Amino acid sequence: MLGAGRVIAIDRVPERLEMARAHGKAETINFDKEDVYERLNAMTDGRGPDRCIDAVGCEAHGTGGVDAVLDNVKDTVKLATDRAHVIRQAIFCRRKGGTVSVPGVYVGLIDKMPFGAVVNKGLTIKTGQTHVQRYGKSLLEKDRDGPNRSVIHHYSPPSP
Repeated sequence: MLGAGRVIAIDRVPERLEMARAHGKAETINFDKEDVYERLNAMTDGRGPDRCIDAVGCEAHGTGGVDAVLDNVKDTVKLATDRAHVIRQAIFCRRKGGTVSVPGVYVGLIDKMPFGAVVNKGLTIKTGQTHVQRYGKSLLEKDRDGPNRSVIHHYSPPSP
């Protein structure tokens, strides 16, 4: 919609993956069936994606990694508020000098954050909860008008 040359959607729900393929023209990875890090490296010739978006936040259901198992155990016994597997994965998968955006919601402290990788790769981290008031109307219009709509209107709510 905003001109990305390539979009890769990562999920484990078949219906959402199909929606990403059909309506977003995205390539997809099912994280229950493939290792995300290995697959992204293969898809990008070892470079890694330019940008990663963690749109899930603290409720992520990571699988496969030791950190994901620890997040789930800590969540179960109420020793943690956030499951940070997805943000860690975004940091490790990113190419050097890239960006990780986090519109997903985190509510507390994150354990085992790989901040050394953030610094060593020179990553830019952008955060902020989704700006629903600003973009909600234009996104709903785009959905209503179909996938071939070529004009994007930015909606700014009236000043109070």
